[in-house]
Amino acid sequence: MAKAKAPRRPLESCTIKHINKTINAGDCVLMRPADQSNPQYVARIERIDADARGGNVKVLARWYYRPEESIGGRRQFHGSKELFLSDHYDVQSADTIEGKCTVHSFKSYTKLDAVGNDDFFCRFEYNSSTGAFNPDRVAVYCKCEMPYNPDDLMVQCEDCSDWFHPACIEMTAEEAKRLDHFFCETCSSEGKKKLRNSHAASRPSDTKVFPIPRPSIHFRWIQNDAGGDKKVHKS
Repeated sequence: MAKAKAPRRPLESCTIKHINKTINAGDCVLMRPADQSNPQYVARIERIDADARGGNVKVLARWYYRPEESIGGRRQFHGSKELFLSDHYDVQSADTIEGKCTVHSFKSYTKLDAVGNDDFFCRFEYNSSTGAFNPDRVAVYCKCEMPYNPDDLMVQCEDCSDWFHPACIEMTAEEAKRLDHFFCETCSSEGKKKLRNSHAASRPSDTKVFPIPRPSIHFRWIQNDAGGDKKVHKS
């Protein structure tokens, strides 16, 4: 007769000795990838538990996907620190946690004075089985009608409040940084000739939207350290 599994008990937190950090449920963490040449995985800790003696600590990780790991891959408007909160969960050993990080909302991220190595942002939830995003459309800006990438410099029209990439208005980034006022081509008049520099973080609401397509599904699989699988898009 098979021996029954020993019951496990939930923990409010655990201390990861090799990084000297205390992890709580709800924290975002960096986790060791199966292939050390790959960037660390990012996850949100949903649950922590241990055996009856308080050892063999496990965490329930809800994975964040990088754009490269999603079906369809990285797009022009994806920021370098952008992540998608997926519906993919795995039980992992707490020993695979290599650090803590912060995953900001998109609005909060754009207001940061400086972005650290462990700062990320998330504006989409992602279905790892279908490739669907929630929300499935976002506001667009500029003449190119692309969603906002926080890595890109943009200037705002003082009249219509739309935002524009310097290159789309035949200007260099250096020229844009020196400007005091800006009126777009549509809003320009004889008395509106100057340009205004702007790095403002918040972006106004816009009636134009960019639909996020759901591409065809094609996967490869990466083995993780706890013996589970992390599903990622095959490029």
